[in-house]
Amino acid sequence: MSEEPATGTGAATAGMTADGKAESPAAVPGAGMVADSNGAGGAQSRTADIVPGPGGVMTDEVGVVTGELTLRTSYADGRVTLSVQYKDADEWYAVTGGSAPLADAAGLAAVHGIAVGLLHRPEG
Repeated sequence: MSEEPATGTGAATAGMTADGKAESPAAVPGAGMVADSNGAGGAQSRTADIVPGPGGVMTDEVGVVTGELTLRTSYADGRVTLSVQYKDADEWYAVTGGSAPLADAAGLAAVHGIAVGLLHRPEG
């Protein structure tokens, strides 16, 4: 491992001067962030391609949708929400009854796995 010498004027210790005072505000990438979660409670989502059974998936906006779909499980503001779109389409539709409180974003993957397991029925 090689180290490059510090260049420029001033100390090379995170923007600090010899007297311990910062030369200017230092940006610290990722400060206050939780890895891989967009922050502790930020919006997150997971998607999966599904083929529902013969009854399709009921949505609030357009009723039943069938065929090849993409399921999105989203977490924001303490709630998890399911939505679907026709595969590769632009419009998303809320799954009827597909929203519930979720205390911790860490549960998103489990909820998504359950939703996929319930809705993906390519053989009927």
